[in-house]
Amino acid sequence: MTGSKKVYADADAALEGLLHDGMLIAAGGFGLCGIPELLIDALVKSGVKDLTIASNNCGVDGFGLGKLLDTRQIRKMISSYVGENAEFMRQYLSGELELEFNPQGTLAERMRAGGCGIPGFYTKTGVGTVIAEGKEVKTFDGQDYILERGIVADLSIVKAWKADDTGNLVFRKTARNFNPPAAMCGKVCVAEVEEIVPRGSLDPDMIHLPGIYVHRIVQGQHEKRIEQRTVRKRETA
Repeated sequence: MTGSKKVYADADAALEGLLHDGMLIAAGGFGLCGIPELLIDALVKSGVKDLTIASNNCGVDGFGLGKLLDTRQIRKMISSYVGENAEFMRQYLSGELELEFNPQGTLAERMRAGGCGIPGFYTKTGVGTVIAEGKEVKTFDGQDYILERGIVADLSIVKAWKADDTGNLVFRKTARNFNPPAAMCGKVCVAEVEEIVPRGSLDPDMIHLPGIYVHRIVQGQHEKRIEQRTVRKRETA
């Protein structure tokens, strides 16, 4: 570990002592935007298995969380979307992978609630669908709501743009996505960042996640793949 108590030399060191088979991990990111790719690589290298991962999706084939599918380290996904990853769909449809579908807003709020010490909340989203099966239904003001439980993960892995050595985080534009609620809900949160800046240099009004939620930080270089490359034809003059 380097100078600050929270700053670690690399992703392997940042996860040391935190991993065990069967654990629940909350992972930030949306598609390939703002994903903790260095920490995912370290998870692959560690060999930890039977993981349950709460994340909007599972990367793409061969990149992001998709790498953990390739190595069969994931037992269950708590996700909103499977469409960009053929291996995710294959494993789910063949019964090799458990999947708990969550509407995106519900998943984000389950993470946020867990981070705020709220064990559950009621929402209209999913009422009357398969999402509501087996869940408590309560009526408020004449309308039905279902009970959703907050998520408290053993570990959170997130990606930020900047951090100071106390763990205050700034995310870049849409890469904020699921990262703040994912970070909040972990008993331990490890953040990978592009830049660690001096303490006091971040404008307090610009901090997206306070350092109280962040336990370990690692700085590194990121590949930042584009999930869907779309171009339009140049307009003729």
